[in-house]
Amino acid sequence: MELSERDKQFIIDCIQRGEPLPTRFRQTLFEDPQTIELVWSGKTTEVEKTVLPFQSIEQIDEPREDLKEPAKLDLFSIDETSGRQKGGWTNKLIWGDNKLILSSLANGPLRKEIEDAGGLKLVYIDPPFDVGADFSIDIDVGKESVTKSPSLIEEVAYRDTWGKGADSFLVMIYQRIALIRNLMAEDGSIYLHCDWRLNSAIRLILDEIFGNSNYCNEIVWMYGGKGLTNAKNNFVRYYGSIFLYRSSENVNLNIRSNLISESVMKRFGRYMNEDYQITFHSLRNSGDKLELEKATKSFIREHNRHPADDDIARDYGKGSLLKDIWTDIPIVRENPSYLEYLGYPTQKPEALLDRIIKASSNEGDLVADFFCGSGTTLAVAEKLGRKWIGADLGRFAIHTTRKRLIAVQRELKQQDKPYRSFEILNLGKYERQFFMGVDPTQPEEVRLEQSRLKEEQYLELILTAYSAERSLQSSPFHGFKGPIAVLVGPIDAPVTKSIVQNAIKKAKELNITKVDIIGFEFEMGIKPALQDDARQEGVTLSLKYIPNDVFDKRAIEKGQVKFYDVAYVEAKINRSKFTVTVDVTDFGVFYRQEDSDLIAAQLKKGGSKVIVDKGKIVKITKDKDGKVSHEVLTNQWSDWIDYWAVDFNFGTKQELIRIREEGAEKQVWTGGYIFQNEWQSFRTKKDRSLELQSAPHEYLEAGSYKIAIKVIDIFGNDTTKIIPVKVT
Repeated sequence: MELSERDKQFIIDCIQRGEPLPTRFRQTLFEDPQTIELVWSGKTTEVEKTVLPFQSIEQIDEPREDLKEPAKLDLFSIDETSGRQKGGWTNKLIWGDNKLILSSLANGPLRKEIEDAGGLKLVYIDPPFDVGADFSIDIDVGKESVTKSPSLIEEVAYRDTWGKGADSFLVMIYQRIALIRNLMAEDGSIYLHCDWRLNSAIRLILDEIFGNSNYCNEIVWMYGGKGLTNAKNNFVRYYGSIFLYRSSENVNLNIRSNLISESVMKRFGRYMNEDYQITFHSLRNSGDKLELEKATKSFIREHNRHPADDDIARDYGKGSLLKDIWTDIPIVRENPSYLEYLGYPTQKPEALLDRIIKASSNEGDLVADFFCGSGTTLAVAEKLGRKWIGADLGRFAIHTTRKRLIAVQRELKQQDKPYRSFEILNLGKYERQFFMGVDPTQPEEVRLEQSRLKEEQYLELILTAYSAERSLQSSPFHGFKGPIAVLVGPIDAPVTKSIVQNAIKKAKELNITKVDIIGFEFEMGIKPALQDDARQEGVTLSLKYIPNDVFDKRAIEKGQVKFYDVAYVEAKINRSKFTVTVDVTDFGVFYRQEDSDLIAAQLKKGGSKVIVDKGKIVKITKDKDGKVSHEVLTNQWSDWIDYWAVDFNFGTKQELIRIREEGAEKQVWTGGYIFQNEWQSFRTKKDRSLELQSAPHEYLEAGSYKIAIKVIDIFGNDTTKIIPVKVT
């Protein structure tokens, strides 16, 4: 019997939990193996088993403290003094590699929480199946826009996914689907969105993992729209495939449509241009059946249909049987009538997810999307009263989704409808330890020994990426980049104020005039004051972030890793007795995405391009005579801010993680605190304005408090400052 030790343990675990064995074991365990099997280079039955603790970095209960009275959240236990959810399921938005996320969910302490919530009843995923796709995003800056390239870690992920063509994609998707299947409830369903490139292979993978007896449908979504007719030697490709599989036969589908009347679309759909379809869907999303009926009647009259067709306009309550070809949901595109458009690549319409979620879940069920992108699945799940889990590799995707979900919370709060709190999680320092070969689940003394053994390897990695040379002669500095002394911060902790102060002191003793301190995290609020202190001691100090990109050796070899200066935020507290407001007064960034001289040289006459250069966003234009001009678009520091939020009681909620030690589970304080988001202002695609003063916050009693201000720039990177305040 050819089984690895891991496979054997997996089978034992399945039997002990009373779960069915995946069909991938059929050929090994049984005499009558499956007759059809998809095989590709690199295929393995090994599934990731790593368990990393999740770090909770932010919690959002109140979408805005100043939005009138709190909604009557009858479904949940609410602390009436703070408006915060006291118990029950908290929705989860997770930033990181979804293979590690899924493995940690499936095999770690959060699994019980998922099972207590009923298990995953519905999973929708839309993986990046388009090889060579452009995952850049256009970000609005005033009346212009700048193209944000994918982060290097995203590029690496896409490169790894498609590095060997279809084979590497299938390796990636097989692992994820196997882990998802392990998390799903016995009456769960999965919808996987794909297109013509790999839908035949994905169908066989789903058959292998779920069993072909649990295949339900291939839904053909004919999304229509303009610009999709670029066929050359093939018929026009006009649809995407959505495969629907179930966990078992215990799944019931709601196959009656309560969206736009199927009768209307069947009879009149061919007469409807895209603007009409968008109008119909916007009215459907508003829930205003009366207005939808009026719009249908108006459409019928406009197109000289028979008055008897008015009966069709009243056909909403009954609904009709859903078929597996969906022609009535247009693609999301930039259009003034389509309010949900966020400018995000591959964004799916809410109407599509509305239909899927209503068909395969009920209120209170747990829904998940592990390639959540701009957060459409999560936003619709929240509106429909479902619990949810979302994950994405991209920092900007997480930021876009956060804003979208806060907007949904605001909408539900104003309508006096219930909503749940959600938390933003990542694997943080534990993921970095994992990359370096340190097991974060081991007892502290074991981890310390592993870290000590790996320390030199870690320093060599970071210094190489930073183009610095290792040095053992000038402690506490780890290396030199020309005349600049370089100190590398720890892999699993922030660079503290004391570390910086000690470096300044030692630099002065060693007659070093330039110091770069690089770290993954920095203690809140250590810049720019410490730079002024260093300057007074004759030392030029730079603080820079180490990107996660350093863990990709190919990126280091190609010199692609970029270290950015730590941004800073300045704020002022206005106090009147027990009431305070917060003003953001300054914000500084130092990004450089492209070289302005190189771009100018490459521009054609009459062309222009918006770039990021030396902390400014600049529009470079070359006129018909070849004269180049530069227009700075970020004239004010506030132009860099996309979002900011305030925690008026920072430090009151400890960040606890659950770990296993010697077979027992326990909670451990990380030494950090969770940012409890109480007030926020942010720009949207439709509204680019931004408040720079918070609403008033009233403390209930005198005392000393800490106010945390979190600023997120237009690229999705965050900076936090803490200001103490005394209320008397």
